[in-house]
Amino acid sequence: MQHVEWISQNEEETALFAQKLAIRLSSSDVLALEGDLGAGKTAFTKGLAKGLGVSRMVNSPTFTIIKEYMGRLPLYHMDVYRVSESEEDLGFDEYFEGDGVTVVEWAHLIKDQLPDEILTIYIYRLGDSSRRIVLEPKGERYVTICKEII
Repeated sequence: MQHVEWISQNEEETALFAQKLAIRLSSSDVLALEGDLGAGKTAFTKGLAKGLGVSRMVNSPTFTIIKEYMGRLPLYHMDVYRVSESEEDLGFDEYFEGDGVTVVEWAHLIKDQLPDEILTIYIYRLGDSSRRIVLEPKGERYVTICKEII
């Protein structure tokens, strides 16, 4: 399986799709989230958080790099847009191999630090509120998740 595509008509449908994905996730799962500014990466992550049982308000970790939320599993929400040029080891692997689910916005900027098996999610704007969501699984676990979701 190369990828799964889904069209969302609005932010609520995007959140519901992310919730459906969240119930299939377990510790050490890593999701790379890609899309232009305003594409809906944080909205997707909010839905994912809800599906993981996170009750706190979720927002973009733009200036803090990593935010942690507690739910059925911990959610590690990263925005690596501002760290792409850093040569410093920021300990991302501790999150990737940890007890929670890691979501990395702008993941392509740290591609050398990402695990080999990963689920990449691309969000494309189709209109004011509609989005095309493309899931690209890398690794058997993520292929199975994608098959279950469709």
